[in-house]
Amino acid sequence: MPEFFESVAFETATEIEQLARLAYELRENRQAVLQFHEVADEAALLQKIQSGEVAEHPAYEHYLAARILEDTRETARAALAERVKEANRT
Repeated sequence: MPEFFESVAFETATEIEQLARLAYELRENRQAVLQFHEVADEAALLQKIQSGEVAEHPAYEHYLAARILEDTRETARAALAERVKEANRT
């Protein structure tokens, strides 16, 4: 990928790097929240809450946090894809 960044403006390359880092950190933080409850995704955590397997609090707050982290990650990934697409046009 060095060839890609050689033709990209410094500011754009920096923005791409920051968005990639943000998406990574959001993914890792979501995984940490879910691992705390030993579940693979938000739906599984919600099921544990509904079944009474875990206490509603703080598990529901963790469920909301995981959802927000995932939604934000998807937004960051979309912005990243758009910036890369724009950079490829130049």
